[in-house]
Amino acid sequence: MAHQMFVAPFVLLSHGLEADPILNYGNQAALDLWQTDWEQLTRMPSRLTAEPTERQARAQQLTQATAAGCIENYRGIRITRTGRRFLIENATIWDVLDEAGDRCGQAAKFSDWMWLESD
Repeated sequence: MAHQMFVAPFVLLSHGLEADPILNYGNQAALDLWQTDWEQLTRMPSRLTAEPTERQARAQQLTQATAAGCIENYRGIRITRTGRRFLIENATIWDVLDEAGDRCGQAAKFSDWMWLESD
């Protein structure tokens, strides 16, 4: 199953619960979209996936996902490691639970995205 998720045709990524959460998983579609590799991705604070002007809205959505356990149809602007902007749509964000049922992170999945023109 791990291999199937890694090569899936949708973007899947997650972060932990650190004070400044660090990405801890991204499948191949996520690595390609964020124009990065596994080592760089898994050292990146997840807030850096959004531009500074988008980070507050992103944080609010993550808080809503925690309160509800899951949100669907999320839409937001993100930025690659190299600075290229893109819009994600119809994303699902949910809390990740460990074997004991305790919250250990958050994950996102989406298939719909498009590159945005530079300003």
